[in-house]
Amino acid sequence: MEKIKVELIVERGDNDLSGRITYNNNLIINNGKTVEEIELKMKELLYDFENLDPNRVEFEISYDVYALFKQFDFLNIGKVAVRAGINPGLLRQYASQVKYPSATQAKKIEETLHSLAERMSRALVCA
Repeated sequence: MEKIKVELIVERGDNDLSGRITYNNNLIINNGKTVEEIELKMKELLYDFENLDPNRVEFEISYDVYALFKQFDFLNIGKVAVRAGINPGLLRQYASQVKYPSATQAKKIEETLHSLAERMSRALVCA
């Protein structure tokens, strides 16, 4: 069974998290307390509106800064900021949406997180 990949953008919502997808030029938006809850709701909506089998849908998730640090709350914002060359207080403001990063700042954060993920995947040792 071939998977259908759909981009899901997760960001700060009114109460907690909000997710949005575009499928067949239709914008579908929903919210939830967790990314998993949003994914489930989106699969239900894709079934209801587009008749897509939920088992075939695979989401490629993108996060805004707030949602990223909420979903991966084990990440230390201050240390990520230092690695990215960004003031830790400024990154905290991005994460709380007091301020918003420029495209350049967002790229620094993204590259830093990719670099950390790469380092972690190389560091894993199976016993």
